[in-house]
Amino acid sequence: MASYDHKKIEKKWQKEWEKSEIYKTPDEQKSKDNFYALVEFPYPSGNLHTGHWYAFSVPDIFTRKKRMEGKNVLFPIGFDAFGLPAENAAIQRGLSPKKWTYENMDYMRKQIKSIGASFDWSREVITADPEYYKWTQWIFLKFFEKGLAYQAETPVNWCPKDKTVLANEQVVGGHCERCGTEVIQKNMKQWMLKITDYAEKLLEGLEKLNWKDEIKEAQRNWIGKSEGAEIEFEIKDNKSKIKIFTTRPDTLFGATYMVLAPEHPFIENHKSQVTNYKEVEKYINQAKKKTQLQRQKEEKEKTGIELKSIKAINPANNEEISVWVADYVFSGYGTGAIMAVPAHDERDFGFAKKFKLPVKHVIAWESGSKREREERRDGGCAVIFDHQKQKYAFGKTPEGILDLFGGGVGNEDLTRGIKREIEEESGLHDFVSEELLDEALVHYFNYKKKVPRLARATCLLLVLGSDKLGKIAQEDHEDYKILWLDPEEAISYWEERNKDSDYTHWIRFLKRGVNWLVMAGIDTTNKLYPEPTVHTGKGILVNSGKFDGMDSENAKWKIIKFVSGKKAIQYRLRDWVVSRQRYWGAPIPIIHCTKDGAAAAPEKDLPVLLPEIKDYKPYDDGKSPLAKAGKWLKVKCPKCGGEAERETDTLDTFVDSSWYFLRYCDPINKKEFASSAKMKTWMPVDLYSGGAEHTTMHLLYSRFWFKAMFDLGLIPKELGDEPYKERRNRGIILGPDGQKMSKSKGNVVDPDEYVAKFGADTVRMYLAFIGPYNEVGSYPWNPQAILGIRRFLDRVWKIASPRSSTLGVFEDSTPSVLPRGDSARLLNKTINKVGDDIEEFHFNTAISALMMLLNEMEKAGVSSENFSVFLKLLAPFAPHLAEELWSKLGNKNSIHFELWPEYNPKLIEETTFELIVQINGKVRDKFEVPADILEAEATHLTLEREKVKLALENKKPRRIIFIPKRLISLVL
Repeated sequence: MASYDHKKIEKKWQKEWEKSEIYKTPDEQKSKDNFYALVEFPYPSGNLHTGHWYAFSVPDIFTRKKRMEGKNVLFPIGFDAFGLPAENAAIQRGLSPKKWTYENMDYMRKQIKSIGASFDWSREVITADPEYYKWTQWIFLKFFEKGLAYQAETPVNWCPKDKTVLANEQVVGGHCERCGTEVIQKNMKQWMLKITDYAEKLLEGLEKLNWKDEIKEAQRNWIGKSEGAEIEFEIKDNKSKIKIFTTRPDTLFGATYMVLAPEHPFIENHKSQVTNYKEVEKYINQAKKKTQLQRQKEEKEKTGIELKSIKAINPANNEEISVWVADYVFSGYGTGAIMAVPAHDERDFGFAKKFKLPVKHVIAWESGSKREREERRDGGCAVIFDHQKQKYAFGKTPEGILDLFGGGVGNEDLTRGIKREIEEESGLHDFVSEELLDEALVHYFNYKKKVPRLARATCLLLVLGSDKLGKIAQEDHEDYKILWLDPEEAISYWEERNKDSDYTHWIRFLKRGVNWLVMAGIDTTNKLYPEPTVHTGKGILVNSGKFDGMDSENAKWKIIKFVSGKKAIQYRLRDWVVSRQRYWGAPIPIIHCTKDGAAAAPEKDLPVLLPEIKDYKPYDDGKSPLAKAGKWLKVKCPKCGGEAERETDTLDTFVDSSWYFLRYCDPINKKEFASSAKMKTWMPVDLYSGGAEHTTMHLLYSRFWFKAMFDLGLIPKELGDEPYKERRNRGIILGPDGQKMSKSKGNVVDPDEYVAKFGADTVRMYLAFIGPYNEVGSYPWNPQAILGIRRFLDRVWKIASPRSSTLGVFEDSTPSVLPRGDSARLLNKTINKVGDDIEEFHFNTAISALMMLLNEMEKAGVSSENFSVFLKLLAPFAPHLAEELWSKLGNKNSIHFELWPEYNPKLIEETTFELIVQINGKVRDKFEVPADILEAEATHLTLEREKVKLALENKKPRRIIFIPKRLISLVL
């Protein structure tokens, strides 16, 4: 047999498969269950890149195995053909976007077919075909009729260069993801879909889906459900009230200021009462230039301005608080106003520190272990810092115990009492700044008094002007020596010496103190600790009036009732903006009439065709290029018959991809988007494989779209309201340098080059072998590793060569080097492992098992029967090579419709195992024994071992514990 000529073999079988339509899938096949496998269809960018190969060829392994298991597998393909890149490319080249896109699709079809993926091309769907977007428009109008689609003015991300609206996810670092232009924020009239009406249904649906937790959690976080309360704050000397939404009503007593979004209507409505309104107006205008993503960055410097002369009244304690405007608050979330609790919110704390606003602790966290007969003894301590020494002060007792200075303060003013205790204990007194750092409810053992205690511990942060000492007045138990230490020195000391006393709260106090001082630029030698600077969790209420001492969770709803608030739920999810101000997209089928407003285009006029125009450049003011289509633009109002105009925005391409999987079920239906019978035949999708980057956009949008269609009666009730049974995300392939592939970096891998050199089967197997496909990771392209895969396939070809005659029949005369039982055992184990690994998308370990089996076959020889089994296992990974060798064995039918091999369960069981011998818990020996060994025999063999005899030192074990197939333990 000639050498392995991948070009000849792959061309031969691709041609044969296409001619025989081997992968064309009937809706029903006798005695076969249907299985719908879906991959995200590609955008016709013009060239198939490595990411496409990774997306298509690796899941193809799974679908091929499903066919061999006797399933009737639907594995369709198409093109997500609308979109901005085509339009920009067409403008640059002087072509129409349609011509550029469709020429690209012709080229990419050939490339995709070269992969050897088992796609059913007879069901191809192209979103830019009028036959497809007719139904996109039709479904949109159904949403419009039910009020799910509406037009309203909303703040959007605007790219001045591309002249279109961008989703938040398309803005990276404040710049357009596509062209790099700085994005601006502007208000525009946009078409939107009420995805927020489905927020709860989208959350509830996740519970019943067989998806990985990280995928479901990403969608939960994106939807962002928050349960809390709406509470009104009265404005002093004004009849107005400002309503806030908070998830932490238990911290209401700690609200020391209020913040409004720059867009909040209160500001405009009360500008005459704001004495610094000109400065406020200037700040608001600056905020409007920022995108939402820029405004919500955690690391950005906090900005804001006070509304001078405006004061709000905290309804919990009737205290006056200042009112501010800041761009980290958004009008689109909650009520556009927040109560700020800097003691228990990192963002509020950062703002308060910058503008020197009060911080009031109202939640004390609990620390330590509860003990019987605890004494209650409240008090305080301090984290003391000398900015000249850049060290922290601690007291060390003669017993070697390290303390923060402080003590009980009785009825004395808290701050004054703590500072008095510190001066009496240490003499330190020259404090130039002080902060109330933290409060905790502490269970601890007082090693001085030898009693368990419970204390409400308040901690101050004190900065020294000098280390001058005043008069020391220590009590008998307070024989302290001052130590100046770095924080880590103290923490290490406490962790070693103070464990039994439960002084872990001191570690937390110290770390928070260090964070405060580092943030303020006072401590210049240490770094921030990862712990939060303020306590944001649950605890016990303090400084909260009659609610003091209550658990914060239990107090939430009592405080809401106390201030006449009401429970409320908010979502982070915003309505989906589907308007795009560009040409190459599905026209929005709406007609605007000055008399009747927005009206649906008549159903008989669908599809509203995209007109041919000469100039595809959008207007600077936000109008779409379709505004230039004169004849197309002018139309009669379907309601009154008067003069009207068509909507000139086009639909977001995520709309097109929100239902394409339904069209695959019935792709040539001219009467409906898909018949009920065909949907019942194939839906829901059994397995959807795609990119992790689509988890919170396409995947969420299509779930909403499907649920909305279900509620409108467009989806058969039997199918339920979820489109995908299972979703699996993949990782990304990096360049050889370990960086994301990019033309500017020169690290883009052209798969065509490697296919020509090594073959499609080699590239397929390399991509499957590069790393676990079922985990989201990043895998650098390794040219050396691909050579290893090619060598493996060369060896497969070589092992077949000497054993085949000119008729392609194996000769079974080669003697087996290995015992027949061992060969059979290895083969059955490989069948089991490869099958299980493919099911779990562990393709890399499945290939490893095939390599191990090939190694043994090369050593021992192989019968035609066993080689046939090996080829069936290889077929999903290297379909061309497997088909070729299968035919050379004299088989007439395709290997890809052969039955998947079955294994003998008895032959995959291990016949031996390594018995571990423990003596008094320590491993003393290991040796191989039969898998079915009984305790008596295991004991006898163990006691005869020389290592065991030496370890026993002639002692007889008191007890012997035998754990089958694991270990034997001897207890002396």
